[in-house]
Amino acid sequence: MDSSIAELEHCATRVWVSGRIVFVELTDGRQIGFPAARFKLLRDASEEQLRQVTLRANGTALRWEELDEDISVSGIVEGHFQLPLPMAA
Repeated sequence: MDSSIAELEHCATRVWVSGRIVFVELTDGRQIGFPAARFKLLRDASEEQLRQVTLRANGTALRWEELDEDISVSGIVEGHFQLPLPMAA
């Protein structure tokens, strides 16, 4: 792999869900959270299904096996979401 590409790839050391927010901790110590509602399959998932997230591909991807959903950590860091932020009530 080209070293310039490797430098752009973000990696997570852990992932967890609190309520309907998915959090990742990056190797540089930053913690980033996003609403599950930003992704179609996660928006409709139960809270139990959301909590079943795991890290894959050496920390570069999030995986929800039951939902058959994969999201790249780099995409999250760069703000690439499927859906806009839901309107506040």
